[in-house]
Amino acid sequence: MNARQKAKMYKKDFLIGNGKGHGRDPLTTQKPHFRRRFPDEELTDLYATNAIVQNIIDIPAEDMTKNGFDLVMKDEKLKNAIMQKLRDLDVKNAFKKMKSYERLHGDGFISLGVTQRVPFTLDQPLDPRTLMSVDYIHPFSGMKVNEFILNDDMFSANFGRVEKFQVYRQNLTGYNIAGIMQADVHCSRLIHDQTRRLDDGYEYEYRGRSLIEPLYDIITIMDTSLWSVGQILYDFVFKIYKSEGINDMSTDEKYDLGMLMNFAFKTEAMGIIGENEELKKESTNVSGIKELLDFVWDYLSGAVRMPKSVIKGQEAGTITGAQYDIMNYYGRIAAMQENEMRPKLEHLVRLLLWSSAELGGRIDPDKIDWKLKFNPLWQLDSKTDSEIRLATAQADQIYMTNGVLTADEVRETRFGQFGLTNELKFNGDVADLDKMALDVYKAYRENH
Repeated sequence: MNARQKAKMYKKDFLIGNGKGHGRDPLTTQKPHFRRRFPDEELTDLYATNAIVQNIIDIPAEDMTKNGFDLVMKDEKLKNAIMQKLRDLDVKNAFKKMKSYERLHGDGFISLGVTQRVPFTLDQPLDPRTLMSVDYIHPFSGMKVNEFILNDDMFSANFGRVEKFQVYRQNLTGYNIAGIMQADVHCSRLIHDQTRRLDDGYEYEYRGRSLIEPLYDIITIMDTSLWSVGQILYDFVFKIYKSEGINDMSTDEKYDLGMLMNFAFKTEAMGIIGENEELKKESTNVSGIKELLDFVWDYLSGAVRMPKSVIKGQEAGTITGAQYDIMNYYGRIAAMQENEMRPKLEHLVRLLLWSSAELGGRIDPDKIDWKLKFNPLWQLDSKTDSEIRLATAQADQIYMTNGVLTADEVRETRFGQFGLTNELKFNGDVADLDKMALDVYKAYRENH
């Protein structure tokens, strides 16, 4: 068999190669890594030693709570009493810590310290009708919870749900309370925050999943990037000394000369060398490193669904109209407030209303009109805000010109009975802008 015939035997379409999905396909050997499960102690250590992890855990929790909330109800005196009680309980700080614990360990809790007019034990359900007062609330993490006790009664409405938590109770000196190492606490006596849980059939399937677990690889890469940049900066500029006499030196002599010259030739030092000697500086080539670091930051930002500027610690508040990624982030925070934080806050307000020794007596929360309202998370900068005000004024002019609204209706909508106030300031709570634009367009089409 000649060389041409042998070549025909091995000739293949280059698009086929070794084939897809077979043993020779290199992609078949590349598989996502197995799931890592981290003990709570390792998560705590990682949080304590990594500033980026701290930002990922704490910043969303702070943004959810820092601007606070308000109650909307007709009885102003009752509203002020409730808000004062919530401040006395330090609700904002408690909910912030609970959310931080939830993000780090998978489960965050708040204990409800209450006084009831009947004797009770912690493993009994909390009956709001027997409440006298809510005395304190304390946030804690899932590290203090040993076991989730489920309702296994298939004829119960709460079948399959967590009914009690087995918690560790210790006093300030670390000794167990009354000799009890663990105590069962009914779920109604705790506020439990959990947003990531996998029904995977494992022993801890009812425990929440730490946010750090799927981020471990990128956090490791971030840590490696920091170390690598530090090494580059340390050796960014180095000196080279050339001399014919170097070849005749021993290893020890070269080492001593290097130490001497490194000490003598500092940044502003003057070098005195012979005619055939050379002393120069060389710098490390860092081309391409920015793209590599940007990739790492972009991956981390996408993984935690936070803009890079937020991860780096940009404060909430005034933003420009072009910062759409920041607006989307605060939109996500607002959704977390509504879906995760609102039910728990409303539950706490209901307990206060039921308490006979609070707020002037027991009040049925279902018999009064009240609503919890979160304060805006951000507001636009002055330039963007003025541009929106101008566009709004122009839209109002078109409304009035085309008979959509009267001048009195516009005045009442924009200024109300209190004149020009900050309520006109556009922020994250403003809606109906698309509807406004559509109405203006329809009116324009009808008259042109």
